[in-house]
Amino acid sequence: MRSAPTILHLDMDAFFAAAEQAAKPSLRGKPVVVGGLGPRGVVSTASYEARRFGVHSAMPMAQARRLAPNAAYLVPRFSLYRTISEQVMELLGRLSPLVEPLSLDEAFVDLEAGGSAHDTASALAAGERLRGDIRAVTGLTGSVGLAGSKMLAKIGSEQAKPDGLVLIEPGTERELLGPMPVRTLPGVGPATGEHLRRAGMTTVAELAEAGEDELVRLLGKAHGASLYRMALGHDDRPVVSERETKSVSVEDTFDVDLHDRVRVRVEVERLADRCVQRLRAAGHSGRTVVLKVRRYDFSTLTRSETLRGPTDDPGVVREAAGRLLESVDTTGGVRLLGVGVTGLADFTQEDLFAQAAAAERPAVSTPAAQDEPVEPAGSPPEGDGSAPAQEPEAPAERRFPAGHDVLHAVYGAGWVQGSGLRRVTVRFEEPGSAPGRVKTFWVDDPELALSEPLPLVPEPPGSVRPGQPESGRSSSPRSSLSQSSWPASRPKSRSESRSDSDAGRSGGSGSGSGRARP
Repeated sequence: MRSAPTILHLDMDAFFAAAEQAAKPSLRGKPVVVGGLGPRGVVSTASYEARRFGVHSAMPMAQARRLAPNAAYLVPRFSLYRTISEQVMELLGRLSPLVEPLSLDEAFVDLEAGGSAHDTASALAAGERLRGDIRAVTGLTGSVGLAGSKMLAKIGSEQAKPDGLVLIEPGTERELLGPMPVRTLPGVGPATGEHLRRAGMTTVAELAEAGEDELVRLLGKAHGASLYRMALGHDDRPVVSERETKSVSVEDTFDVDLHDRVRVRVEVERLADRCVQRLRAAGHSGRTVVLKVRRYDFSTLTRSETLRGPTDDPGVVREAAGRLLESVDTTGGVRLLGVGVTGLADFTQEDLFAQAAAAERPAVSTPAAQDEPVEPAGSPPEGDGSAPAQEPEAPAERRFPAGHDVLHAVYGAGWVQGSGLRRVTVRFEEPGSAPGRVKTFWVDDPELALSEPLPLVPEPPGSVRPGQPESGRSSSPRSSLSQSSWPASRPKSRSESRSDSDAGRSGGSGSGSGRARP
């Protein structure tokens, strides 16, 4: 434990939803839910307006729709979130070389290691300065906790939400922690919490009163001793700037159970390719391939195969995943598939036996080889409108996901408010504009296309953001597409525009996001 509150924990407020509200003026102050919109989707993030209705992260999307039927339901835009996260992490890096990211929107910072703070006053100044810089650079808010340990700094940021700062003075830990529930402490999940409740311990003070011997008896030596120290407010975990990656994996949940064995094989191979792309992007290879299958009855099976050496060859991973699939019974239906690689290394060892086997096979030997992935690498997950001849055309809402950015040749930049019945409803507005107008088009309108997200805080030419080096200057690539001047009359093309009220009704027939009318 430190004698000064020089460990900082930052947690961005309702990150995904707040980013969408900042990008879409018409959604500011309205309930927004970001997550999978399919029948089996779950909530990734809910805005504070949506949380008032009881919507929260990890909730089934169907339940969220029942609780907040008039909220805007949007598909995540991870490219935008990663860009904002990089901006925030850069600001944290200016405070200290010891930054420990926990996710895109959360990190610990050792202020003392960077010379940014050495006592209460300097730590408080650093935290307030960080909050101001984050707002100036991203347009979003973050909550900050300052304390002498990581555990208490995280508790402080939770108490500071939203858009606040809480400093916990060293020496006040036990008084603060005493009345809190046991689930507040790191390492106490639902199962451990229930076990402690049955033993008569529901608050941190009761854990401290029980003593170390009793907690060791209940939870084992390592866990019990660690939990007792934390109940007393002691946490000596250091801020680690680089956390070792132990595995890389991807998985998909399907709207409808898969029964066709060939389709299941195609999906497994597609997931294997995506997993290898992530593996290579992280600069790793791996020697153990893991297959995860969740069947129609929610039973989950995992199978693994260890190779002769580390590899990042997509063909080797595909073959291994295919062999693992052969040992799993999928006749009842599959609702989720996942492929992962563990045993990571920084080098590869060519699997000569797999290469030799591949060379002996004909060019097209399995049905899976004839079904190439619909999505080429690097394209949006919804595809570009093309589809294999043997598959039906993708639904319109998949080509124009709710909340994603679009660009129209006449009207400029906007975002998808809803889609369905071969129509897509677009609201034309940008982060710095007033709430925009709504128009509806045919999904095959050649003048309408998906586009990259706009920056939330457009920069004037030649300006430099707080904490940004001179070389970091940039400007919006689509700043010239502002909607400030609308054409006097729309072109008589295949696009179909309607009045605002008609557009709102049509937009709601697809993904459901059109139901939230600003």
